[in-house]
Amino acid sequence: QVRLVESGGGLVQAGGSLRLSCGASGSGFSFSLSTMSWYRQAPGKQRELVARITSDGITNYADSVKGRFTISRDNAQSTVYLQMNSLKPGDTAVYYCNSLWDTYYWGQGTQVTVSS
Repeated sequence: QVRLVESGGGLVQAGGSLRLSCGASGSGFSFSLSTMSWYRQAPGKQRELVARITSDGITNYADSVKGRFTISRDNAQSTVYLQMNSLKPGDTAVYYCNSLWDTYYWGQGTQVTVSS
């Protein structure tokens, strides 16, 4: 079982920045070997992948956030981050941390609201 706890969401004006954090823990879980991702879900929309980072540090991003968001990981702290810059109202959503280990695990989500 893997436990994921997100933090760092909030209300920000368009053009602003936020940094999300996700701490991971679990018995038998090796953070450094897991692929970590951030997803988001806006009201009335499906959950979508925002960014992913593999155990080797390979990253990929949704086209809508390329050049604005950066995913990173600190294996010593078992934490994955999402730095979000130049935020737009369209980025408003609940952001979820995801870990791929023996199966997929999800955090509880953190709300990000971007005002125009």
